[in-house]
Amino acid sequence: MKIQEIAKEAGVSTATVSRVFSNHPNIREALRERVLSVARRHGYHPRQSQKRQNVVIVSPFREIYPIRSYVEMVISELTLELSARGYRIEMLPQDNLGCLDRIRFCGVVSIGVDAEKFGNWEACFAAPLIVVDRDIPAGGVGGEIYSVRSDEVQGMNLGIDHLARNNCRKIGAIIYGEAGIGNAETRRNAVLHALQRNGLPFSNQLVRFALADTYVEEIGKLLRFDIDGLFCPGGNAGIIAAYALSLYNRRIPEDISLIASERSMFSRYGIPPQTTISQDYAAQAAAVADLLDARLRGEPFPHNTVIPYKLILRDSVAFHTS
Repeated sequence: MKIQEIAKEAGVSTATVSRVFSNHPNIREALRERVLSVARRHGYHPRQSQKRQNVVIVSPFREIYPIRSYVEMVISELTLELSARGYRIEMLPQDNLGCLDRIRFCGVVSIGVDAEKFGNWEACFAAPLIVVDRDIPAGGVGGEIYSVRSDEVQGMNLGIDHLARNNCRKIGAIIYGEAGIGNAETRRNAVLHALQRNGLPFSNQLVRFALADTYVEEIGKLLRFDIDGLFCPGGNAGIIAAYALSLYNRRIPEDISLIASERSMFSRYGIPPQTTISQDYAAQAAAVADLLDARLRGEPFPHNTVIPYKLILRDSVAFHTS
């Protein structure tokens, strides 16, 4: 289908259709919806202009859940990758999403913000929405909403399996976050399954949720179960866990082996340096840029991109002989 046919069916000029597809800010919402509904009805996906390579990065406007370190690391890699490919970047806090109607862009990258927060995306915009670290909403596959995320189940398996291989016989885990928010529930279920698969004790008493202000207390509760391994995915859990264990007079790794999430400003410099699981931030950024490149060329791209975690071996895990 040609743009002229869309214009004729929508009862507008071809110039108006072009402005709708380029997210021009001076288009009335009802008119934008009329043009986009015609395009959707005929399965038409416009090829974005390669002259306007503006990318909007949307991030949480406050720490409503513990992902600040994650957001900062993703943004760092995204700015490097997108800039190297000639994209211009505009930052937008989540609470300013209404400004999107006044911005011209070829794509939006949402970090740690659910796609539902953007409302009925395809009724308003012709450009791709890429949600990083989140899933596509139910029924969203096939349109212009895409997901780039890490394999949470595989990452939890990495941590638990490594502790099990080092003969940890009772492993406790604290999931940094709250039940039902972000990836916390997925991580807890994956940890419980990994413990069961390794023939180790598993229960909600051994796999707990915590935020920064309850973390030390929750580790104290785990120690009552005589754990010899501790897995702390998410947030800045590594530094808090090390501090908590020192308060309870537990040595790492002699008394308890510890695996946390990679935090570049601490993990390698801790005493001892911490074995960690790490999301592949560079691969995430490259996947986002590949997706934008493909859509600018009018080419299809997988709606779900899942990237494996990495295990970084250091000194906080020891083989337990008893």
